[in-house]
This record gives sequence, C-alpha cells and structure tokens, in this order.
Amino acid sequence: MVALFHEGKSIDRDFFELLLSHLKLNFNKVSFYGMGSKSNFFKQNNKSYKKLKLEIYDNKVDKILFIIDSDYEKDNKIYGGYENSLREIKLIQKELNIENISDTFIAYDKNSNTKEGYLESLILSSLDNQQRECIESFLNKCPEFKGRDNHKSIFNMIYKNAYPKAPYNFEHRNFDELKQKLKDLFNE
Repeated sequence: MVALFHEGKSIDRDFFELLLSHLKLNFNKVSFYGMGSKSNFFKQNNKSYKKLKLEIYDNKVDKILFIIDSDYEKDNKIYGGYENSLREIKLIQKELNIENISDTFIAYDKNSNTKEGYLESLILSSLDNQQRECIESFLNKCPEFKGRDNHKSIFNMIYKNAYPKAPYNFEHRNFDELKQKLKDLFNE
C-alpha cells in the first residue's frame, strides 16, 4: 500500500484518481491524505501523520508521495516558492523519520521560469494556447473570483465544464515528472 498526501480535499483527490486510472495504477491501493491547507503539511503533530505512523507500523504503507503546491514566495516567505516548499517538506519528512520511504512532487506552472504556482497552474500549463486564453480571459474579467482559494476552485469548474470530453491532457510533457513519481510508488 502507498500513501499519497495532497493539498485540499476531494477536488485534488478526484484529479489524482483520474491520473492514476489513466496510468492504469490501482488507486484502491492508495491511502489518500487530504491535508487541507499547505501549512498542515508542516505540523509534525498533524492527525494525518499519526494515522500514517500507525499504517507504517502495521506494514500497511511502505511508500509515500507528498504532492504540494509551490505557491508564491512573495505570499509566504517560509513555505512559499519551490525551494522553500522543498526544504520544509524534507524537514518534516526527516522529523517524522520517513525520509527513506518518501518522495515529493511540487506542483507549479511548468511554462514559467519562476517555479511558482499550484496544481491548477500545472494543469493550465498543459492546455493549448486557445484553451488557456479562454480560461484566463474569464478569470481576468471576473474580479469576484480573484481570491486565492476561489480562483483555484473556479478554475477547476471552468475547465471541467468547458472541456468535458478531454478533461486533462495527461500526455502533455508537463505531467511527465508527476506521472513518473506515481509509477515509482507502485514499483517493487
């Protein structure tokens, strides 16, 4: 069994289940841990970590993948940005004594040089120019959706409604690293 830690709750989990299905990996062999906000990843006493430790002790989990958003360093000097996110998640893995069975994927806009953004930025980076411009235009013209959390939720709703027949382009190269890390979870 493998453990997959992700931000958010059901929206992110739905995305990962679709990706695992696309890769023909059995998501029934995954313990999903929706951590809510990113800051919960860095709390050693988080109840999800207590549950994980029990699953490791009972030999139910032997590999872990942490999937977190890079976010923006300007918004959070400690946890924001790729390097800060990587440093802090490695620190918590060490504190929990799980670094030997853990891997990390940090989501960001793969078309940007900054390595900042979040899962939705990664998804957006896989769209063709016309699809991306359509969604960005809508979000830019609707200021009531500018809140960070709303922006991410609204993006998912727009994307799913606008492109229901091809919800995600998992064959796009921007998903390659994430796909490989997920496949590695299931390798013996």
